[in-house]
Amino acid sequence: MENRRVVITGLGAVSPVGNDVDTMWGNIIEGTSGIDFVTKVDKDDFPAKVAGEVKDWDPVNYMEKKEAKRMDLFTQYAVGAAKMAVKDADLDITEELAPRVGVWVGSGIGGMKTYEEQFEKFQEKGYRRVSPFFVPMLIPDMAAGQISIQLGAKGINSCTVTACASGTNSIGDAYKVIQRGDADVMITGGAEAPLTKMAFAGFSTAKALTFNDDPKTASRPFDQNRDGFVMGEGAGILVIESLESAKQRGAKIYGEIVGYGSAGDAYHITSPAPEGEGAVRAMNQAISDAGVDASQIAYINAHGTSTELNDPFETKAIKQVFGGHAENLAISSTKSMTGHLLGAAGAIEAIISVKSINESILPPTINLETPDPECDLDYVANQARQQEYEYALSNSLGFGGHNATLIFKKYQDA
Repeated sequence: MENRRVVITGLGAVSPVGNDVDTMWGNIIEGTSGIDFVTKVDKDDFPAKVAGEVKDWDPVNYMEKKEAKRMDLFTQYAVGAAKMAVKDADLDITEELAPRVGVWVGSGIGGMKTYEEQFEKFQEKGYRRVSPFFVPMLIPDMAAGQISIQLGAKGINSCTVTACASGTNSIGDAYKVIQRGDADVMITGGAEAPLTKMAFAGFSTAKALTFNDDPKTASRPFDQNRDGFVMGEGAGILVIESLESAKQRGAKIYGEIVGYGSAGDAYHITSPAPEGEGAVRAMNQAISDAGVDASQIAYINAHGTSTELNDPFETKAIKQVFGGHAENLAISSTKSMTGHLLGAAGAIEAIISVKSINESILPPTINLETPDPECDLDYVANQARQQEYEYALSNSLGFGGHNATLIFKKYQDA
């Protein structure tokens, strides 16, 4: 049986640069940063002072107040973004359609805030004061579970937990579900709300976060003076479906998913493999899956974390995969504006990649002032650029050696 074509029909986002897709995209192409001094923890307690926080979030816009209280923040973000995406897709999940609509939403950490709050209650007041909702609020699959409950989606329901690759892996896994015919529609992406004391402590002692205390320039991927990533939060959700399903209901189509690759480093818990060789295999796999020549890819939304190791290793990986064509590629790290949304990063970046193809605009990498000699490709420095093109590739690389790559294509009815 021939694989089915999979198209994107709905987008939803909650991010440090906007709580809907249009606001987020507008800020991204303007080069506007959503990074500021962290307020969700006491910045005086940590060497890292900045974060990409979601602002003005009110869950009651998307759910009952009582329901919101029984969800960790990451699940609230996911449900909000999912409802936006389903509305954007003009998707009516009827009783008849429900068994063919699945949910696959990843999270790297899950309910970190819930864990901290409930552990403090336990220590102070004993087990009886721990919420009966503690476990269902904590577990990373609850974003997918709650989306399914809230929207009545009764198809395959799953969650990929692969650290910072969770969002990308989840979308790729959902794409394969539709491609092989196990569902007609999937609600997919990633969600994360990690701005808590323990996450700040853990990433600070691991020396992964930037200690730069100028919020606007703290995230500087590919710049020689980068010194770590900026933690962010939010959710990105896409509605994807078979081309046949989208056409049948007259849905607008943003683009097509054509390739997915996933590979393990088998090397180190936090450091990428030498020369980025795991990323090389994930990108090659995605290109092969898409059935395209590497020279047809025009834009890469890089993982680009602004860490000492990621940026040069990812650059080397790109050179290895694309050879001479690497010089012609436009590459950007939108983490320069959003910070690193961990398990939600790949989902937000998938949405940005799809919008980029659609609008023929390449988003910038801001704060690229002193190029690192080891990072010597075209990173669309500081300003967005008009360019019409057909194929975009998006990378996500996670702790544990998880590498995931997606390829998106401009939609053509042929």
